[in-house]
This record gives sequence, structure tokens and C-alpha cells, in this order.
Amino acid sequence: MIVVQNITKQFGKLKALDDVSVQCNSGECVLLIGPNGSGKTTLIKSILGMVIPNSGTIFFNKKDIATDWTYRAKIGYMPQIGRYPDNMTIGHVLEMMKDIRGNQLDKLDEDLIDAFKLKAFLNKRMCTLSGGTMQKVSAALAFLFNPDVLILDEPTASLDAETKKVMSQLIETVMKDKTIIMVTHDDFLMKFANKKIEIGNGRIIGNYDTDTAGSDGLNNVASYNLL
Repeated sequence: MIVVQNITKQFGKLKALDDVSVQCNSGECVLLIGPNGSGKTTLIKSILGMVIPNSGTIFFNKKDIATDWTYRAKIGYMPQIGRYPDNMTIGHVLEMMKDIRGNQLDKLDEDLIDAFKLKAFLNKRMCTLSGGTMQKVSAALAFLFNPDVLILDEPTASLDAETKKVMSQLIETVMKDKTIIMVTHDDFLMKFANKKIEIGNGRIIGNYDTDTAGSDGLNNVASYNLL
């Protein structure tokens, strides 16, 4: 599904990614781990086309994303902190995204909108929302267009226990049919990962298959060479 080949990205003197290669297949839940500043976000943004690597190639379904930007319609992205126009309501944001993605309206997945009871808050302006409600909006948007790939950056941050449970149940339901790339420290979600990629100083320092039957999702780890 997604193949990253030898990408390097430099911001001035900082080498954020250094000859990174990874592969994420359909039906895999891939966990990215590493300290702050290790390169996780730059890798995610490179896959999304938000950051252009200095060298290397990224393929989505065997097509070079540098020459075919349409792939992004098949990705649902939930950032760690969602940023939306302050004066827009939740309803406005949802409708705006539906207008932008108009050709996908026949595949809407509104499960999270209903589960999070967001319809009762459609007239609330984004500037008035709590961090948890903002996360609910971001999650609903990530899943809304039933994408083939979900990229979730700390998706349960600011969420209460009940809402985390809803999120984890949905991920468990859809993960067999999608590629999921997650950055999280939450045991609610880590248990679903069947691949772990460890990043440090812009380089891949560990690749592991994980036994998702383990209590924390990272037990019985077997190292393997992905490339």
C-alpha cells in the first residue's frame, strides 16, 4: 500500500529524516514510536505530501506520490492538534469537507459523529470547543470518507475513558480492511499494532512484528528486516 524508499529531509542544518525506508501494507496497524523530535511527524507529513523530501521516493499503491496527488483522497488524517477557523461551527467544518471531497459522498462513515453525539453541537463555534471535543471533530473527519488509509497522531489525547473506548472499538472493527499508521502512547490503541517502527534522530532504529495478543500490544516482539 505505502512504500517509503530512502527518503531524506533536511531543514537547514537539521536532518529530520536520514535515508528512511518503511513499508505499510493493507490490513496492518503500524505503530511509530520515538522521542519528540525523532522524525515521526516529518515522516507522516512526507507520506501526506505536506513535506517534500530532498531525496528518495514514496509510493502509494505502486504510484509515485510526487506525480499523482490524487492518492490523498484515500487517506484520513487525524493530527495531534486540529486547527480549524475559529468562526466556523462544527457543522460548517463538516459541510466544508464534504464539499471539498464531493466525489466521495456516497461512502460516508458517520459512525463517530453519532457515537460522539456531535450532531447536538453542530452550531458550536470551533473557538468555543474544549480540547476533547476538538479531538472528536478531528477523529470524525478522519473516518468520515471511509478512507483506505488512516494516519492517526496521538488520537486519544484529551479524550475521556468512554470516548477512548469508542475510538478503540472502531479501530478494531476497521483495521482488517485498512492500513493504519499511529503515533500513540495509549495502551487502549497500542494493543492493536501488528508492526512497530522505532525512529531516532531521523533514522529507523528498529522494525518489529508484534504479537497483538499481548496485554500491551508489544509483547513477544520478533525483529525482522522490512527492506
